[in-house]
Amino acid sequence: MSKIGSDCEKSCDGCIDGSTGPAVVFCCTCHHLLCKLCHDHHKHSKIFYHHQQVGLDKDSVILLPSIMKPTKHFCSLPHHEKEELKFFCETCRSLICSDCTLVLHKDHRIADMCNIAMVHRDAMREALVCAQEVTLKLTKAIYANGKMAEQVYNSKGNATLIITQAFEQLHQSIEERKNTLLSEMEAISLSKTTALTLHKEQLMKMQDEIGHYTEMTSHIIQTHTDHEMLALGYLLPTELKASLKKIENVSLTPNLSTDIYVSLLHIDSLIKKLSTFSHVIDSSPSPSQSTWSSESVAKVKERYCVKVESMSSNGEEYPYGGVLVKAEMRSSHDGAVVPGEVEDHGDGTYTITITPQTVGPHQLLITMDGQYVHNSPSDLHVGTRYSTLCKPEQVICCGGYPRAIAIHHSGDIYVTCWSDNSIRIFDHAGQQNRIIGSRGCGDGQFNSPIGLLIIGDVMYVADYGNHRIQKLTTGGQFLKRFGQYGSGQGQFQCPASVIVDQRDRLIVSDSGNHRVVILDQAGTWLLTINGNVPGSHGFQHTHDLALDPQWNIHVAAK
Repeated sequence: MSKIGSDCEKSCDGCIDGSTGPAVVFCCTCHHLLCKLCHDHHKHSKIFYHHQQVGLDKDSVILLPSIMKPTKHFCSLPHHEKEELKFFCETCRSLICSDCTLVLHKDHRIADMCNIAMVHRDAMREALVCAQEVTLKLTKAIYANGKMAEQVYNSKGNATLIITQAFEQLHQSIEERKNTLLSEMEAISLSKTTALTLHKEQLMKMQDEIGHYTEMTSHIIQTHTDHEMLALGYLLPTELKASLKKIENVSLTPNLSTDIYVSLLHIDSLIKKLSTFSHVIDSSPSPSQSTWSSESVAKVKERYCVKVESMSSNGEEYPYGGVLVKAEMRSSHDGAVVPGEVEDHGDGTYTITITPQTVGPHQLLITMDGQYVHNSPSDLHVGTRYSTLCKPEQVICCGGYPRAIAIHHSGDIYVTCWSDNSIRIFDHAGQQNRIIGSRGCGDGQFNSPIGLLIIGDVMYVADYGNHRIQKLTTGGQFLKRFGQYGSGQGQFQCPASVIVDQRDRLIVSDSGNHRVVILDQAGTWLLTINGNVPGSHGFQHTHDLALDPQWNIHVAAK
């Protein structure tokens, strides 16, 4: 017999790399040292549960059974009893001795028993390793399954708490509303009852007064003499008539309604709303999967809309409302925050409306249940009323020495081209659609156009070489021109830029006259700002113009 001591750790014979821990038992049937995991598998397996196992205690020494020693087996055929079974007949699939190979199995396929046993042993070891790997995977899967079951149980508890608290709050709100309505009803009832009581008391007082005069008059008629009648005949009728006159001035019917009307939502409608205001779903919305889209342009003092669509963690639509969605727009300059108004459509979609208050770079922040949605925070630029933003990294090659650009509300891009005396129109992808104008001084013709302004479907062109402003439709139809060469009122010399202010007035940089001119949109001259006034700082060759958020005019000049 051989010995296994416990003075040092033994690795498990059943595991692939012994990573699950040292051996804790010895299986006398398998003749393997087993770790705790393999030991547990033995105990719960229908194949191995009957195996005899011995624990490797701290001070234990195990004597391996004699089965571990090679045992010799002999042939059972007559005259072969002393021959050891050393061969295997693959044809008969039986153990044989050396004599059998010469007689009964001489024409069969013979192999050395040890070699065949080694092959089977290796195959069994491979199968055992595979079984142990699968067992380990199953054990981990069972453990994970248990963890998931625990999480489901905890989720159930949390959901139960949320539902209970929500309906307790709802019940409390309903009770409070009921008590409020009952109090209002009591107040109205008390008011009406008090008014009726006062009216009744007034009528009873009058009734008593009339009864008193009636009784007195009847008594006098029956008991008094003619002399007494003459003395009282003037007094009593006068007082009685006065009492009757009072009654004429009093309404016998109270001027109030006896109804106490209760205005309630239709109960069936309320119950229907109650059944749809909340849901229990087998998945939750995922902020990181949820998406949002918005308008391409944000303008100061104008409503900016964002649409949010909630998605579940597996990327599918989450068609239920009730998620806490919040949004705000934060200025990158001063950190001022404008909160958004959120409308829950009840189908997993939300509409956010924000009205930015300042021009410049901002951040748009959208959260769902306190977590940022996909691609939030996001950078956003807020422009002025007439500004339009192009997509970044978009390059449009137009030639013709481009000088100014404006964006139509359809998304088309208008560019003034100095050298070919035209306006070229491109779509949002940069594809040229058409060309407006040609060289000349006629209506709709240009001579080195520079400045360009689009308001709605009308555009104003600073026709630099023709010393005028032309008004056309964005389709190219000529509408009007104003200005001619000169330095007087209603005259220009090389106008270079045109913009519009908050009062819809046109502001033109009259470059050659070193001034800025303000007109209405019909071309009527309103104001001249001279830049070459003696004693002032002044400016010469006014060119580009801009307005800040306070509507101050900024002039780029020499």
